[in-house]
Amino acid sequence: MDRMPKWADALLVPLISILIAFLISGLVILAIGEDPINALQIMVTGALGSSYGWGYTLYYATNFMFTGLGVAVAFHASLFNIGGDGQAQLGGLGVALVCLLIPWPNWWTALIVASLASAAFGALWAAIPAWLQAKRGSHIVITTIMFNFIGSALLNYLLVNVLRPVGSMDPATANFPAVTGLPHIEDVLGLVGIPFTKGTPANVTLFIALAACVGVWVLLWQTRFGYALRAFGKSEAAAKYAGISPVKITMYAMLISGALSGMMAINNVMGESGRLVLNSSEGAGFIGIAVALMGRSHPFGVFLAAILFGFLYQGGAELALWTTIPSQLITVIQALVILFTGALDNLVRIPVEWMFRKYSRRRA
Repeated sequence: MDRMPKWADALLVPLISILIAFLISGLVILAIGEDPINALQIMVTGALGSSYGWGYTLYYATNFMFTGLGVAVAFHASLFNIGGDGQAQLGGLGVALVCLLIPWPNWWTALIVASLASAAFGALWAAIPAWLQAKRGSHIVITTIMFNFIGSALLNYLLVNVLRPVGSMDPATANFPAVTGLPHIEDVLGLVGIPFTKGTPANVTLFIALAACVGVWVLLWQTRFGYALRAFGKSEAAAKYAGISPVKITMYAMLISGALSGMMAINNVMGESGRLVLNSSEGAGFIGIAVALMGRSHPFGVFLAAILFGFLYQGGAELALWTTIPSQLITVIQALVILFTGALDNLVRIPVEWMFRKYSRRRA
């Protein structure tokens, strides 16, 4: 065996990387005079120890599933979409327009159309960098970064000058009609007799995110288009020789990527705040990059990584509330997780591969 098993690459290497990141974080907590064991207990209890904590953890994880899937689809086509944050914000604009301009009879018809609108606005915002890459040779990383700032500036203008209600000083839209409010997770689980604490922002969008994970898996590994997309990502020259159009693959991959990132707005704009505000994405588009890297760009890996980062967000909030540890330390922990699962991946991978190679030779 010259290579380690796939399960070790997908699970063991990221797990060891996470443990190293948490170990270093514990040393930092110890250095500032706090107990790392107590800090870990507070994080686990606050994020996973009650249905209330789970509600917030799943809410954050839902955002990261959408943006992580968006980055993952682009990754498979060898495209680095860093514009998920801007695409998520523009998706929020689509949700806001649908909810405010159309009189809806019930929440589920509003949800269907708002989902389509958020995906369309996110896809359209990704289409411009995709076209520039495919037709003009502009680097997708540069253009998507720029479009994050352009999208933020555009929303700033619209919220201040166009969509802000008369007499309001808050740069935000009016509250959406009550009929567009989405059922929360306690309402859904209550239908099957599972008790869940009220008052958390987790809502039915979680199930849409889970369906998106399954849909992306089917698209990438069970369709001809998915095979062509992955082949293009492995070798553009070979894909062109096989008759695969680089322009079409680039455009389709980025459209799907932008649509997935845009759909994040269903969760936080329609499901949680009930209106569109400035910086509605709250940086989830950038966290999606880390989620995709850690999840090896596989939908199941993205799901697990999104749960982890949801735990870090909610656990970090509890840590800042009950200890003197600054909330910025959670950003440090996230950075360490990204560092070891991304930039320093080989620091863990090479020793693990060596161990499996040595074990296989000993058995042989």
